[in-house]
Amino acid sequence: MNTRIAAILDNEKSSVLGLKPLRHIERIIDNVLPGAEKIILSKSEVVQYYRNDERQCFMLLHGSVALHRRGDGIVLNSESAPFILGVSSQFSSEHLYVRALETSELASVPLETFNNVVAQHDLWEHFSKLLIYTASRVYEHCAQISQMSAYDIIRFQLVELMQEPEAIRQNITAAAYIKSRTYLSRSGIMRILAELRTGKYITMDRGVLIEVNHLPRKY
Repeated sequence: MNTRIAAILDNEKSSVLGLKPLRHIERIIDNVLPGAEKIILSKSEVVQYYRNDERQCFMLLHGSVALHRRGDGIVLNSESAPFILGVSSQFSSEHLYVRALETSELASVPLETFNNVVAQHDLWEHFSKLLIYTASRVYEHCAQISQMSAYDIIRFQLVELMQEPEAIRQNITAAAYIKSRTYLSRSGIMRILAELRTGKYITMDRGVLIEVNHLPRKY
């Protein structure tokens, strides 16, 4: 966990992000990668889960990406390498797409091939760890932004932002990060961020979150 937010959390439970099963993800990638096609995505470039009507999954080797929902474009999750996308929702991913948050390297492989490799190499334990983590990340996001006050939502998102890799934090404003993940209005977000900055609860530079000094539970 980022040491700069240790004081913020006090006795709160750590984010699921800190429980990422890196060893298990890397084990799967090591076995699947030989048959995959590597691709480079530029920042903001989008990749789809279907190629010629064949369902694909993606191994994130370098960089970071966000998982968006079609229609409203809201961000359901963001991950940095290593990670594997497109294997937790195997029945349909037509309502989702992946966008690069920075220049990133991915490896694409048909979903059927991925499943065959998992079975052939008996990677079920590693796969289950990945699925539990992925589901927990999305659930945590949805649970935290439902039936909460605007301040509570922003507070949670600021803590999440501070735990993101520096490459993400330095390339997106706090307001844009929060807006992409919630239904809050931009004006409402900006107002609360301005109040937190004036109260010296947070430090920002040109809208980029630099440090969280202390976030009160209620505001």
